Amino acid sequence: MPVERETGPEGLVSGLVEKGVLGSDWLPAFRAVPRHRFVPDVIWPGRAGMNRQSDRMVRTEDPAAWWAAVHRDVPITTQWDDGAYTGPGRGRTPSSSSSMPAMVASMLAALDVEQGSTVLEIGTGTGWNAALLSHRLGSGNVVTVEVDVRSAGEARRRLAHAGFTPRCVVGDGAQGCPEHAPYDRVIATCSIGAVPRAWIEQTRPGGVIVTPWGPTYGGEAVARLTVAGDGTASGPFVGSSAFMRLRAQRKNLPPVPASPDGRAERRTTDLSPDDVGDWIHMFVIGVRVPDLFCRVEPGEEGAYRLWLYDTALTSWASAGFDKGRTTFPVVQSGPRRLWDELEEAHRWWEANGRPGFERFGLTVSEEGHSSVWLDEPAAVLTGT
Repeated sequence: MPVERETGPEGLVSGLVEKGVLGSDWLPAFRAVPRHRFVPDVIWPGRAGMNRQSDRMVRTEDPAAWWAAVHRDVPITTQWDDGAYTGPGRGRTPSSSSSMPAMVASMLAALDVEQGSTVLEIGTGTGWNAALLSHRLGSGNVVTVEVDVRSAGEARRRLAHAGFTPRCVVGDGAQGCPEHAPYDRVIATCSIGAVPRAWIEQTRPGGVIVTPWGPTYGGEAVARLTVAGDGTASGPFVGSSAFMRLRAQRKNLPPVPASPDGRAERRTTDLSPDDVGDWIHMFVIGVRVPDLFCRVEPGEEGAYRLWLYDTALTSWASAGFDKGRTTFPVVQSGPRRLWDELEEAHRWWEANGRPGFERFGLTVSEEGHSSVWLDEPAAVLTGT
Protein backbone atom coordinates (compact mmCIF):
# COMPACT_ATOMS: atom_id res chain seq x y z
CA MET A 1 0.00 0.00 0.00
CA PRO A 2 1.29 3.51 -0.73
CA VAL A 3 2.55 5.38 2.31
CA GLU A 4 0.54 8.47 3.22
CA ARG A 5 2.82 11.31 4.30
CA GLU A 6 2.17 14.86 5.39
CA THR A 7 1.96 17.37 2.56
CA GLY A 8 4.76 19.86 2.97
CA PRO A 9 8.54 20.29 2.87
CA GLU A 10 9.39 17.29 5.04
CA GLY A 11 7.04 15.05 3.08
CA LEU A 12 8.72 16.08 -0.16
CA VAL A 13 12.20 15.49 1.26
CA SER A 14 11.22 12.10 2.69
CA GLY A 15 9.86 11.07 -0.68
CA LEU A 16 13.12 12.02 -2.42
CA VAL A 17 15.11 10.00 0.12
CA GLU A 18 12.85 6.98 -0.39
CA LYS A 19 13.33 7.24 -4.16
CA GLY A 20 17.09 7.10 -3.65
CA VAL A 21 17.79 10.42 -5.39
CA LEU A 22 18.59 12.46 -2.26
CA GLY A 23 21.60 11.38 -0.21
CA SER A 24 23.01 12.45 3.12
CA ASP A 25 25.34 15.02 1.53
CA TRP A 26 22.49 17.15 0.10
CA LEU A 27 19.83 16.29 2.70
CA PRO A 28 20.64 19.24 5.04
CA ALA A 29 20.36 21.71 2.13
CA PHE A 30 16.98 20.37 1.01
CA ARG A 31 15.70 20.58 4.59
CA ALA A 32 17.03 24.08 5.16
CA VAL A 33 15.93 25.45 1.77
CA PRO A 34 12.28 24.41 1.23
CA ARG A 35 10.96 24.64 -2.31
CA HIS A 36 7.92 26.78 -1.45
CA ARG A 37 10.16 29.74 -0.64
CA PHE A 38 11.25 29.81 -4.28
CA VAL A 39 7.98 29.26 -6.11
CA PRO A 40 5.87 32.24 -7.27
CA ASP A 41 2.23 32.68 -6.35
CA VAL A 42 1.04 31.91 -9.91
CA ILE A 43 2.03 28.47 -11.20
CA TRP A 44 1.10 25.72 -13.65
CA PRO A 45 1.86 22.39 -11.94
CA GLY A 46 2.97 19.39 -13.96
CA ARG A 47 0.64 16.44 -14.52
CA ALA A 48 0.11 13.37 -16.75
CA GLY A 49 3.61 11.97 -16.72
CA MET A 50 4.89 15.26 -15.31
CA ASN A 51 5.53 16.84 -18.71
CA ARG A 52 2.14 18.50 -19.21
CA GLN A 53 0.86 21.48 -17.32
CA SER A 54 -2.37 21.86 -15.39
CA ASP A 55 -4.29 25.09 -15.69
CA ARG A 56 -3.09 28.16 -13.85
CA MET A 57 -3.12 27.96 -10.06
CA VAL A 58 -3.07 31.13 -7.97
CA ARG A 59 -1.93 30.94 -4.36
CA THR A 60 -4.32 33.59 -3.06
CA GLU A 61 -7.31 31.84 -4.67
CA ASP A 62 -6.59 28.35 -3.29
CA PRO A 63 -3.70 28.30 -0.80
CA ALA A 64 -4.14 24.62 0.11
CA ALA A 65 -4.03 23.45 -3.51
CA TRP A 66 -0.98 25.66 -4.20
CA TRP A 67 0.80 24.25 -1.14
CA ALA A 68 0.06 20.66 -2.13
CA ALA A 69 1.19 21.25 -5.73
CA VAL A 70 4.49 22.81 -4.68
CA HIS A 71 5.35 19.83 -2.49
CA ARG A 72 4.70 17.16 -5.09
CA ASP A 73 7.61 15.74 -7.03
CA VAL A 74 6.62 17.37 -10.32
CA PRO A 75 7.97 20.25 -12.38
CA ILE A 76 6.10 23.53 -12.14
CA THR A 77 5.87 25.95 -15.04
CA THR A 78 6.32 29.51 -13.82
CA GLN A 79 6.40 31.42 -17.12
CA TRP A 80 4.93 31.11 -20.62
CA ASP A 81 6.15 32.62 -23.88
CA ASP A 82 9.04 34.54 -22.27
CA GLY A 83 6.54 36.30 -20.02
CA ALA A 84 4.24 37.48 -22.79
CA TYR A 85 1.36 35.25 -21.63
CA THR A 86 0.05 35.82 -18.10
CA GLY A 87 -3.63 34.93 -18.34
CA PRO A 88 -5.66 31.92 -17.22
CA GLY A 89 -5.31 28.51 -18.82
CA ARG A 90 -1.95 27.95 -20.53
CA GLY A 91 0.22 29.85 -22.96
CA ARG A 92 1.82 28.45 -26.09
CA THR A 93 5.35 27.56 -24.95
CA PRO A 94 6.63 27.18 -21.37
CA SER A 95 9.75 29.31 -20.89
CA SER A 96 10.67 28.98 -17.20
CA SER A 97 9.96 26.52 -14.43
CA SER A 98 10.78 25.08 -11.04
CA SER A 99 12.33 21.76 -11.99
CA MET A 100 11.11 18.41 -10.73
CA PRO A 101 12.68 18.00 -7.26
CA ALA A 102 13.95 14.48 -8.03
CA MET A 103 15.73 15.88 -11.09
CA VAL A 104 17.19 18.73 -9.04
CA ALA A 105 18.53 16.27 -6.47
CA SER A 106 19.94 13.82 -9.02
CA MET A 107 21.71 16.54 -11.01
CA LEU A 108 23.24 18.02 -7.86
CA ALA A 109 24.44 14.54 -6.92
CA ALA A 110 26.01 14.15 -10.37
CA LEU A 111 27.78 17.49 -9.89
CA ASP A 112 29.80 15.85 -7.08
CA VAL A 113 30.83 19.07 -5.35
CA GLU A 114 33.34 19.31 -2.52
CA GLN A 115 33.69 21.90 0.21
CA GLY A 116 35.12 24.99 -1.42
CA SER A 117 34.03 24.08 -4.96
CA THR A 118 33.10 27.02 -7.16
CA VAL A 119 30.00 26.54 -9.30
CA LEU A 120 28.57 28.32 -12.33
CA GLU A 121 24.85 27.74 -12.75
CA ILE A 122 23.22 28.38 -16.13
CA GLY A 123 19.55 29.29 -15.70
CA THR A 124 18.68 30.85 -12.33
CA GLY A 125 14.94 30.35 -12.84
CA THR A 126 13.19 30.69 -9.49
CA GLY A 127 16.48 30.64 -7.57
CA TRP A 128 15.88 27.36 -5.71
CA ASN A 129 18.84 25.50 -7.23
CA ALA A 130 21.16 28.45 -6.56
CA ALA A 131 19.92 28.52 -2.96
CA LEU A 132 20.65 24.83 -2.48
CA LEU A 133 24.15 25.33 -3.90
CA SER A 134 24.69 28.40 -1.70
CA HIS A 135 23.65 26.52 1.42
CA ARG A 136 26.04 23.67 0.66
CA LEU A 137 29.04 25.67 -0.61
CA GLY A 138 28.52 29.23 0.60
CA SER A 139 27.08 32.06 -1.47
CA GLY A 140 30.54 33.33 -2.40
CA ASN A 141 31.25 30.15 -4.34
CA VAL A 142 28.13 30.33 -6.54
CA VAL A 143 27.56 32.33 -9.72
CA THR A 144 24.19 32.03 -11.44
CA VAL A 145 23.22 33.40 -14.85
CA GLU A 146 19.67 34.15 -16.03
CA VAL A 147 18.70 35.58 -19.41
CA ASP A 148 15.25 36.83 -18.38
CA VAL A 149 15.52 40.16 -16.56
CA ARG A 150 12.28 39.80 -14.61
CA SER A 151 12.99 36.21 -13.55
CA ALA A 152 16.48 37.20 -12.47
CA GLY A 153 15.16 40.05 -10.33
CA GLU A 154 12.54 37.89 -8.63
CA ALA A 155 15.07 35.13 -7.98
CA ARG A 156 17.55 37.61 -6.50
CA ARG A 157 14.82 38.87 -4.16
CA ARG A 158 13.89 35.35 -3.03
CA LEU A 159 17.54 34.44 -2.48
CA ALA A 160 18.17 37.55 -0.39
CA HIS A 161 15.03 36.93 1.68
CA ALA A 162 16.33 33.42 2.42
CA GLY A 163 19.71 34.80 3.44
CA PHE A 164 21.73 33.89 0.33
CA THR A 165 23.81 36.24 -1.82
CA PRO A 166 25.29 34.35 -4.78
CA ARG A 167 26.47 36.43 -7.71
CA CYS A 168 23.34 36.82 -9.84
CA VAL A 169 24.15 37.79 -13.42
CA VAL A 170 21.67 38.78 -16.12
CA GLY A 171 22.91 37.59 -19.48
CA ASP A 172 23.12 34.88 -22.11
CA GLY A 173 23.90 31.62 -20.37
CA ALA A 174 25.69 30.34 -23.47
CA GLN A 175 28.44 32.87 -22.71
CA GLY A 176 28.83 31.70 -19.12
CA CYS A 177 30.37 34.29 -16.82
CA PRO A 178 34.05 34.83 -17.61
CA GLU A 179 34.50 37.53 -14.97
CA HIS A 180 34.50 34.97 -12.17
CA ALA A 181 36.02 31.99 -14.01
CA PRO A 182 37.48 29.45 -13.73
CA TYR A 183 34.93 27.19 -12.04
CA ASP A 184 35.21 23.72 -10.58
CA ARG A 185 31.72 22.84 -11.70
CA VAL A 186 29.15 24.04 -14.24
CA ILE A 187 25.50 23.01 -14.04
CA ALA A 188 22.78 23.89 -16.55
CA THR A 189 19.09 23.88 -15.68
CA CYS A 190 18.16 24.11 -19.36
CA SER A 191 18.80 21.74 -22.26
CA ILE A 192 21.23 22.19 -25.11
CA GLY A 193 22.03 20.57 -28.44
CA ALA A 194 25.64 21.77 -28.48
CA VAL A 195 27.91 22.40 -25.49
CA PRO A 196 28.90 26.09 -25.56
CA ARG A 197 32.63 26.58 -25.94
CA ALA A 198 32.55 29.12 -23.13
CA TRP A 199 31.46 26.50 -20.59
CA ILE A 200 34.48 24.33 -21.30
CA GLU A 201 36.89 27.28 -21.37
CA GLN A 202 35.58 28.54 -18.03
CA THR A 203 35.90 25.15 -16.29
CA ARG A 204 39.16 24.09 -14.67
CA PRO A 205 40.84 20.97 -16.11
CA GLY A 206 39.39 18.03 -14.24
CA GLY A 207 36.22 20.01 -13.55
CA VAL A 208 32.72 18.76 -14.35
CA ILE A 209 29.87 20.05 -16.48
CA VAL A 210 26.39 18.63 -15.81
CA THR A 211 23.88 19.52 -18.50
CA PRO A 212 20.80 18.14 -20.23
CA TRP A 213 21.55 17.42 -23.90
CA GLY A 214 19.26 16.33 -26.72
CA PRO A 215 19.30 15.96 -30.52
CA THR A 216 17.01 17.82 -32.90
CA TYR A 217 14.50 14.95 -33.24
CA GLY A 218 13.77 14.74 -29.52
CA GLY A 219 14.68 12.73 -26.48
CA GLU A 220 17.09 14.11 -23.92
CA ALA A 221 19.41 13.02 -21.14
CA VAL A 222 21.74 14.56 -18.57
CA ALA A 223 25.40 14.44 -19.58
CA ARG A 224 28.18 14.48 -16.98
CA LEU A 225 31.27 15.75 -18.77
CA THR A 226 34.80 15.93 -17.37
CA VAL A 227 36.87 18.74 -18.85
CA ALA A 228 40.38 17.83 -19.99
CA GLY A 229 43.39 20.09 -20.15
CA ASP A 230 43.37 20.06 -23.95
CA GLY A 231 40.03 21.87 -24.22
CA THR A 232 37.91 18.76 -24.75
CA ALA A 233 35.20 17.32 -22.51
CA SER A 234 33.70 13.85 -22.34
CA GLY A 235 31.53 11.69 -20.15
CA PRO A 236 28.44 9.50 -19.82
CA PHE A 237 24.77 10.31 -19.77
CA VAL A 238 23.43 9.67 -16.28
CA GLY A 239 19.67 9.66 -16.83
CA SER A 240 16.82 10.97 -18.93
CA SER A 241 15.60 14.54 -18.62
CA ALA A 242 13.13 17.01 -20.12
CA PHE A 243 14.18 20.64 -19.80
CA MET A 244 13.34 23.85 -21.61
CA ARG A 245 15.95 24.77 -24.19
CA LEU A 246 18.66 27.34 -23.58
CA ARG A 247 17.26 30.43 -25.31
CA ALA A 248 20.37 30.84 -27.46
CA GLN A 249 19.85 27.28 -28.76
CA ARG A 250 16.10 27.02 -29.18
CA LYS A 251 15.21 24.78 -32.09
CA ASN A 252 14.62 26.95 -35.12
CA LEU A 253 12.96 24.37 -37.35
CA PRO A 254 11.69 25.38 -40.78
CA PRO A 255 7.93 25.68 -41.34
CA VAL A 256 6.65 22.55 -43.01
CA PRO A 257 4.43 22.75 -46.10
CA ALA A 258 0.71 22.39 -45.47
CA SER A 259 0.44 19.86 -48.30
CA PRO A 260 3.76 18.20 -49.11
CA ASP A 261 4.14 17.71 -52.82
CA GLY A 262 6.52 15.73 -54.98
CA ARG A 263 6.43 12.26 -56.43
CA ALA A 264 5.69 9.86 -53.60
CA GLU A 265 6.59 6.24 -52.97
CA ARG A 266 4.13 4.11 -51.01
CA ARG A 267 4.73 0.97 -48.98
CA THR A 268 3.82 -0.62 -45.66
CA THR A 269 5.86 -1.22 -42.53
CA ASP A 270 5.66 -3.61 -39.58
CA LEU A 271 7.19 -0.98 -37.32
CA SER A 272 4.40 0.86 -35.57
CA PRO A 273 4.80 4.63 -35.15
CA ASP A 274 3.70 3.96 -31.57
CA ASP A 275 6.81 1.83 -31.02
CA VAL A 276 9.23 4.66 -31.78
CA GLY A 277 7.70 7.39 -29.66
CA ASP A 278 9.31 6.81 -26.27
CA TRP A 279 11.98 9.24 -25.06
CA ILE A 280 14.82 6.75 -25.61
CA HIS A 281 13.55 5.95 -29.12
CA MET A 282 13.49 9.63 -30.04
CA PHE A 283 16.98 10.09 -28.61
CA VAL A 284 18.40 7.20 -30.63
CA ILE A 285 16.66 8.31 -33.83
CA GLY A 286 17.92 11.85 -33.31
CA VAL A 287 21.47 10.68 -32.70
CA ARG A 288 21.51 8.37 -35.72
CA VAL A 289 19.74 10.86 -38.04
CA PRO A 290 20.86 14.28 -36.72
CA ASP A 291 18.91 16.44 -39.21
CA LEU A 292 15.55 14.70 -38.76
CA PHE A 293 12.51 16.26 -37.10
CA CYS A 294 8.87 15.24 -36.84
CA ARG A 295 5.32 16.48 -36.55
CA VAL A 296 2.21 14.57 -35.43
CA GLU A 297 -1.15 15.00 -37.15
CA PRO A 298 -3.91 13.70 -34.84
CA GLY A 299 -6.88 11.80 -36.22
CA GLU A 300 -9.99 10.25 -34.73
CA GLU A 301 -10.23 7.59 -32.00
CA GLY A 302 -6.52 7.57 -31.26
CA ALA A 303 -5.36 7.44 -34.87
CA TYR A 304 -2.62 9.78 -36.06
CA ARG A 305 -0.04 10.34 -38.77
CA LEU A 306 3.65 10.80 -38.00
CA TRP A 307 5.37 13.17 -40.46
CA LEU A 308 9.13 13.21 -40.90
CA TYR A 309 11.22 15.98 -42.48
CA ASP A 310 14.89 16.76 -42.86
CA THR A 311 15.89 20.24 -41.71
CA ALA A 312 16.74 21.26 -45.30
CA LEU A 313 13.22 20.20 -46.38
CA THR A 314 14.56 18.15 -49.26
CA SER A 315 12.50 15.08 -48.33
CA TRP A 316 9.50 14.00 -46.30
CA ALA A 317 7.79 10.82 -45.13
CA SER A 318 4.67 9.89 -43.22
CA ALA A 319 3.48 6.79 -41.38
CA GLY A 320 -0.13 6.29 -40.32
CA PHE A 321 -1.17 4.71 -37.03
CA ASP A 322 -4.51 3.08 -36.23
CA LYS A 323 -5.22 0.96 -33.16
CA GLY A 324 -5.41 -2.76 -33.87
CA ARG A 325 -3.32 -2.71 -37.05
CA THR A 326 -0.19 -4.79 -37.49
CA THR A 327 1.03 -3.10 -40.66
CA PHE A 328 1.08 0.62 -41.27
CA PRO A 329 1.01 2.72 -44.46
CA VAL A 330 4.13 4.71 -45.30
CA VAL A 331 4.53 7.44 -47.90
CA GLN A 332 7.97 8.87 -48.78
CA SER A 333 9.15 11.55 -51.18
CA GLY A 334 12.38 13.30 -52.10
CA PRO A 335 15.97 12.14 -52.60
CA ARG A 336 16.04 10.54 -49.14
CA ARG A 337 13.81 7.83 -47.68
CA LEU A 338 13.32 9.24 -44.21
CA TRP A 339 11.14 6.44 -42.85
CA ASP A 340 13.78 3.95 -44.00
CA GLU A 341 16.39 5.94 -42.10
CA LEU A 342 14.21 5.93 -38.98
CA GLU A 343 13.70 2.17 -39.31
CA GLU A 344 17.46 1.64 -39.63
CA ALA A 345 18.03 3.62 -36.43
CA HIS A 346 15.47 1.49 -34.62
CA ARG A 347 17.03 -1.74 -35.94
CA TRP A 348 20.43 -0.55 -34.75
CA TRP A 349 19.00 0.07 -31.28
CA GLU A 350 17.47 -3.41 -31.10
CA ALA A 351 20.62 -5.09 -32.46
CA ASN A 352 22.67 -3.45 -29.71
CA GLY A 353 20.48 -4.76 -26.90
CA ARG A 354 18.06 -1.84 -26.67
CA PRO A 355 20.49 0.34 -24.69
CA GLY A 356 19.18 2.85 -22.19
CA PHE A 357 20.55 6.33 -21.67
CA GLU A 358 23.20 5.10 -19.23
CA ARG A 359 25.09 3.29 -22.03
CA PHE A 360 25.49 6.45 -24.09
CA GLY A 361 28.02 9.23 -23.68
CA LEU A 362 29.02 12.54 -25.18
CA THR A 363 32.39 13.96 -26.25
CA VAL A 364 33.08 17.57 -27.23
CA SER A 365 36.16 18.21 -29.35
CA GLU A 366 38.53 21.15 -29.03
CA GLU A 367 36.78 22.65 -32.07
CA GLY A 368 33.40 22.35 -30.35
CA HIS A 369 32.02 19.39 -32.32
CA SER A 370 29.85 16.99 -30.32
CA SER A 371 29.84 13.23 -30.82
CA VAL A 372 27.63 10.66 -29.13
CA TRP A 373 29.03 7.23 -28.34
CA LEU A 374 27.86 3.87 -27.03
CA ASP A 375 29.63 2.22 -24.06
CA GLU A 376 33.03 3.83 -24.74
CA PRO A 377 34.23 7.08 -26.35
CA ALA A 378 35.85 5.23 -29.23
CA ALA A 379 32.48 3.82 -30.35
CA VAL A 380 31.26 7.05 -31.92
CA LEU A 381 27.77 6.95 -33.43
CA THR A 382 27.46 10.41 -34.94
CA GLY A 383 28.91 13.88 -34.77
CA THR A 384 27.62 17.43 -35.08
